[in-house]
Amino acid sequence: MTRFLFVSYDALISDIAWEVAKEGHEVKYFIKAEEDREIANGFVPKSDDWERDATWAEVIVFYDVLGMGADAQRMRQAGKLVVGGTPYSDRLEDDRAFGQAELKAAGVTIIPQENFTSFADAIAFVKANPNRYVIKPSGEAQNMKQLLFVGEEEKGEDVIQVLEDYQRAWADRIKEFQLQRRIVGVEVATGAFFNGNEFVYPICVNFEHKKLFPGDIGPATGEMGTAMFWSEPNKIFRATLGKMESRLRRERYVGYIDVNCIVNSNGIYPLEFTARFGYPTISIQQEAMTTPIGEFLRQLADGTATRLKVRAGYQVGVRVVVPPFPFSDRETFLRNSKDAVIIFKKPNREGVHIEDVKLVNGEWVVTGTSGVVLIVVGAGPTMRQAQRQAYGRIDNIMIPNMYYRKDIGDRWYEDVDRLHSWGYLRE
Repeated sequence: MTRFLFVSYDALISDIAWEVAKEGHEVKYFIKAEEDREIANGFVPKSDDWERDATWAEVIVFYDVLGMGADAQRMRQAGKLVVGGTPYSDRLEDDRAFGQAELKAAGVTIIPQENFTSFADAIAFVKANPNRYVIKPSGEAQNMKQLLFVGEEEKGEDVIQVLEDYQRAWADRIKEFQLQRRIVGVEVATGAFFNGNEFVYPICVNFEHKKLFPGDIGPATGEMGTAMFWSEPNKIFRATLGKMESRLRRERYVGYIDVNCIVNSNGIYPLEFTARFGYPTISIQQEAMTTPIGEFLRQLADGTATRLKVRAGYQVGVRVVVPPFPFSDRETFLRNSKDAVIIFKKPNREGVHIEDVKLVNGEWVVTGTSGVVLIVVGAGPTMRQAQRQAYGRIDNIMIPNMYYRKDIGDRWYEDVDRLHSWGYLRE
């Protein structure tokens, strides 16, 4: 049994803290954001001062949002076993220009892009270089997913219009942003755990579904669901993330890292890093692990993890949400969603993972502020069977005003055919 301290900004790691506690380990869980401190009440013992409890902990897990790399590095330098990043790994994700520069320096082909601190300069650039572009805010603004814009018009007229709108409405919030040439192809991410010295295999290949509605329409969200499978290192991994191994070793990085890519018949083009656990990715991954997650986190932190034991097959995870997700509207949340009871028609809760939930007198209750409630996961020897299990489990759940996408994993069948035809999934 190990003493774990989970340190979180806005309670994204609740489900893993709960899973580690269920495995019999001692757990304390610190949530910094005051409005999120009810999350996981009744599921996990809480800490109100993580620095005080760091002396109690044998393993400290810093994995939630950007900005915790400095704390993780400080604790690691003080001799603690830590799962977490560094200021460098935070910057890989937070500063898009830096992340792309590091990939390029490692020998990775990147998409043509320009970085700006002025909307006027960006507008002038598009007029002088007409093309399709993607607008990607950097820094804190990149967490506002609705601000990412994918241009459709060949000469960039729609991008210019959006830049002009952002200049009027968002100049005080978007201090830095990137224009990236739009590349058409299959969007796929490849990721792996890193033990401070080397990657831990197998790798994870995953397909995120970020739009709110089926068919990839509507506003962008953090994520509505993911389809994935585990693999030995393939061509996509070796062409991108695998080339970052020496840099991550230099940093003594410990945790999960992935890079999202666009691939087509011409090549593999990395888009952005996630230098931390992905949410809901980590809960979907945990469903396939045969190595207990607590044991694995301990081995990751002390550098002894070299392989992860996982089930063969495929996994599908679906986010179940309530109003106002994906928007921030406290009044709407309080009126429609706060303290709603989560009802299970049958007592089986296999594959159901918590997000913004608390336990009250034995009942699961919606809390927090975001409207992100559950991750429901299915697994199987085929993608279709994994989908069927996930949606069958959702049918057992009732929450007032709940909604979710019904097509997570559907595009797998077309995407994987193309990836195989291009040879990118070969080990």
